[in-house]
Amino acid sequence: MAATAMPRAATAGTGLTPEANRGIWVLLVAAFIATLNETTMGVAIPHLIGDLGITALTAQWLTTAFMLTMAVIIPITGFLIRRFTTRAMFIAAMSMFSLGTLVGLLAPGFPVLLVGRVIQASGTAIMMPLLMTTLMTVVPAHARGRMMGRVAVVISLAPALGPALSGLILDTLGWRWIFGVVLPIALLVLLVGARWVRNHGERTRAPIDPLSVVLSAFGFGGLVYGLSQIGGAANRGTSAADAAAATTATVSLCVALGIGGLALGLFLWRQVVLQREDRALLDLRVFRSGNFSLAIVQMGVLCMAFFGVFTVLPLYMQGVLGASPLETGLVMLPGPLLMCALGPLVGRIYDTHGTRVLLIPGTILAVGTMWFHTTFTATTSLWVIVGSQLVLCLGLALSFTPLYTTALASLSPKLYSYGSAVVGTTQQVSGAAGIAVLITVMPAITAEGTRTAFVLAAIMSTPLLVGAVLIRKP
Repeated sequence: MAATAMPRAATAGTGLTPEANRGIWVLLVAAFIATLNETTMGVAIPHLIGDLGITALTAQWLTTAFMLTMAVIIPITGFLIRRFTTRAMFIAAMSMFSLGTLVGLLAPGFPVLLVGRVIQASGTAIMMPLLMTTLMTVVPAHARGRMMGRVAVVISLAPALGPALSGLILDTLGWRWIFGVVLPIALLVLLVGARWVRNHGERTRAPIDPLSVVLSAFGFGGLVYGLSQIGGAANRGTSAADAAAATTATVSLCVALGIGGLALGLFLWRQVVLQREDRALLDLRVFRSGNFSLAIVQMGVLCMAFFGVFTVLPLYMQGVLGASPLETGLVMLPGPLLMCALGPLVGRIYDTHGTRVLLIPGTILAVGTMWFHTTFTATTSLWVIVGSQLVLCLGLALSFTPLYTTALASLSPKLYSYGSAVVGTTQQVSGAAGIAVLITVMPAITAEGTRTAFVLAAIMSTPLLVGAVLIRKP
């Protein structure tokens, strides 16, 4: 009788019980709030410079420190999710995010505000890997695509809404309310999640390896910080101040990349040793799956081109076409909204028809749009850019959900958490690399300079056409 009652208790179409479905929705909302917060601070920097009496370079650390914290913590989430229960990880993540938000709201000056951002980022870094791991553990294979489509909504919509929401708050309430509006929502999600989120998956009792934590922090943190300095090192200003800033950035770049590369090599060697005893901080056996490895490479290259182009386009529109910040934001918004709307539909198509029916046309659209960007001139209409962005985001919508789902579904259940950590790390590092590379090859914010960046993005993305054919649904 119990066996026959379970299907009736399950949510229609997904095979989830109401309790599991509620838990996933809580995780989705929590991940959305955390991801939304990731992009709100950039718009507030001009206000903070005046209110806190700091320089633009100092204020930029509010976004740089957030990015660095994410890069340091995400690689170790695979181990933490296996070591501690789902509910404990959720409570820890949302508690840190809420505490960081409170610190930011009450910060009397820049140092405390920076600490608040770091605490926020510590909670944010855990949420997306925790969501993906829980989803892969709980959701039956036949429904994973549609559930991962909901994750795609978080990934695409939250970063797009962040700057717009931040601008609205800044114009009406002031920068502190960027934290004040989010805090009660975060606390409500924490209270609801503490009741509704259930524990899933097996636990490991292996102790954490302190040396791996240190090597991971210096390795991934060093690489991301070094990449973030490439734009400053490539500063082509003619003044003495510009030259001094470029020299400082170049030294920081070389030191950070050198330390990061060495520490990352030692970190990878350490994980190979520890995984023999099932004690790895980041289990590299995930790469024994050729399908997982190919999907990760495809995802990394796509993120490099995607984040790079989405960084260069606003510079091009404002510096070459003379568009206002508001016009730029409106041009960039429809594409992510389209990705959000298509997420659930793409997931259903994946569940029914598999990977290639989505990934091949999606990659063709994305790569084709990258090449179309190389035709932009000093007189290109903003409406043309709106159209190209919609086509590009359509291609990305058809690509990301199959890649996420296929990559994790190619692993055994005990490796889901490590696979989720690799996915998150790939997004962070490749996104930073794409931005750095395209900004560096752009000789100036001119039509010719941006065309050079677009050509490189198109060349980088072209091999994805081959990968789209090779990746298959497990």
